[in-house]
Amino acid sequence: MAYYGKCIKMVIEQLSKFRPEKDSPEQFLEAVSLDLQPLSPLKRAFILEVLSGCLEYRKLLKVVVDAFYVRDGRICLWVDYTLFEVICYLATFQLEELGFQLFCNIVKSQPPDKMRTFLKFFFNPLHLCSWIKDEWSLVYDTAHVKENWIDPLMRWQPEVHELISELEAVLANRVHLVKTKAKVTEPKEFKLTAPRPRAIPVPEPVPVVAKPRPVPQSTYQPPKEQQLLEMTKRRNRWKAEELLLKASLEELHCAMPRPRGACKDRMGGSKKQLRFQVPPRIRRMPKLTFYEPNNVPVKLNAAAILREGALYQRRVEKELQRVDKLVDGAGDFSEFLEWQKKMRARDREEQVAAEECRRLRGKLSHEEAVLARQNLVQENKQKAEQKKEETAELMQQCAERRLQEERSMKELVDQVIEAQKNVKVAQTKLLKGRRQAAQELMKESRELLQRSAQEAKEQQRQQCVLISQLRAMETQPTRKGKLVDLTQIPGYGLEGEMSIVELRERLALLKETQQRAQEEKRDQIIQSKRARNQELQDAMQRVSLCRAAMGRAAALRWEEKKGPAAAPGAQDERVLALRRRIAEKAAERRELAAALHVATPRAVRPKPRVSGGGAQWAERLAGGGRAGPGSDRTRRGAVGERRQVQ
Repeated sequence: MAYYGKCIKMVIEQLSKFRPEKDSPEQFLEAVSLDLQPLSPLKRAFILEVLSGCLEYRKLLKVVVDAFYVRDGRICLWVDYTLFEVICYLATFQLEELGFQLFCNIVKSQPPDKMRTFLKFFFNPLHLCSWIKDEWSLVYDTAHVKENWIDPLMRWQPEVHELISELEAVLANRVHLVKTKAKVTEPKEFKLTAPRPRAIPVPEPVPVVAKPRPVPQSTYQPPKEQQLLEMTKRRNRWKAEELLLKASLEELHCAMPRPRGACKDRMGGSKKQLRFQVPPRIRRMPKLTFYEPNNVPVKLNAAAILREGALYQRRVEKELQRVDKLVDGAGDFSEFLEWQKKMRARDREEQVAAEECRRLRGKLSHEEAVLARQNLVQENKQKAEQKKEETAELMQQCAERRLQEERSMKELVDQVIEAQKNVKVAQTKLLKGRRQAAQELMKESRELLQRSAQEAKEQQRQQCVLISQLRAMETQPTRKGKLVDLTQIPGYGLEGEMSIVELRERLALLKETQQRAQEEKRDQIIQSKRARNQELQDAMQRVSLCRAAMGRAAALRWEEKKGPAAAPGAQDERVLALRRRIAEKAAERRELAAALHVATPRAVRPKPRVSGGGAQWAERLAGGGRAGPGSDRTRRGAVGERRQVQ
């Protein structure tokens, strides 16, 4: 068995070296025969015969081994691919020549688990008579395949099954070798000399330490400076609080009218009850306005000066035209001005009447709103009664609906229970359909993977060819430099052709002419600016003269306007009519309120002010010292008085 195992091992090694893309079978066999010269003739003949047969029927063997790896050999390694090819060749083509006993010895020389799996797959009658026969018939004739290969394999079925059972028995009775543990080294003690005993040292005398001074008590007490600082802080805070109280009392002292008996209460020290009085009305003083003469000089730009000069020039021309018309006999505007004053006075009276009408309309709308509110109260009461009746009806309807819903829910629960029973049957059918679809999908995915691998190989080969071509093109030399003569004319036959040197000379001349033109233009601009400034100065003088004249004329007009204002006219009829309507609405509202027993809205009265608060503060301050526990209350009273005064 060891002999055949070595032979099969050598066949596998040589067969794994064969590359069908590069090597031809004849040359490969010649090279192998040269390598096998040292072996015995019988052994060399067996190896060459098996190797040549595997190369000749490589397509048939590949069909079987590939299918084995896809179906039953998923856990097998790809390193054993050539081993399965050799066993398949011996079983198919050399079984009758070798004999079954020799074939058994060869099989037993290999790993039993691998051989059992492969033989069980290959000698399966279902596989031999179905797809193996069909695949081999694509390469060779069907009759030849059936007579020479399939039928002999079917005849060897009983013996092969016995061999498979023997391999299974070997696998079942295999005894795993137990690894023997290595002998543990035992350490030995070192032979060391015994150490000498140490001598007892002489005790040193204890030094006498002088008695230390006690720690002073000042280290555990806070410093005096810190206490002084705290006292000064506290004293300053007291002073600040007293100043705050005084400031809060005297803040609006001018606006707080004191009662007549305040001095007597303060002198006598008797406490009187607080009296609520209506605070007197404080009139606000009008703000003082100071008018300062506007003599700040304003710097004008050229556009403003020219604009103002043109304005005054137009005014002068208009005035001259008016004088000319008056000289020629034109009329005066005095009558028009009087008529204008009358019309303005009438407009002012109408405006006052319109404002009064607007105020009265607002008052009338207020009265109408009160009436509408009272009417709305009555309507709301009626609506509330109707709403109660409707809610009672709705509650009864809701109760009936709930009963119906409960009945329908019971029926629905019964239906759901029946539906759950039928769900399990449907699930089993669905699982079967999914399994079949998954198997079909796996087959399609395998085919697609094989196709994609072939396409990737072809694409990679094309890319390698392109890369080699590009590299060959890059290695070709190219000329980069070019000689240029600046004094040479190109000679293309165009008008105005010139060399680069001549072009540079012409550009230099052109720059000189441009610079001369710029200098001339600059001189012209300077002259125009000087003339412009002179014109602006003349215009400014004219404007100043006109301003003075206009100021005097405005002062005269202001003096004329200072006269008694026109007396207001009589009241308008619209105002009187609105007042009558307001009185009627008020009377109607009172009657309706009396009927409905609804109180009329009252105006908000002002809060009374405590008159004795200032005296109490004065008494507390006159007593001297820091404010007592009631200082917070007195402070609140002062703040309340100040708010009331405001």
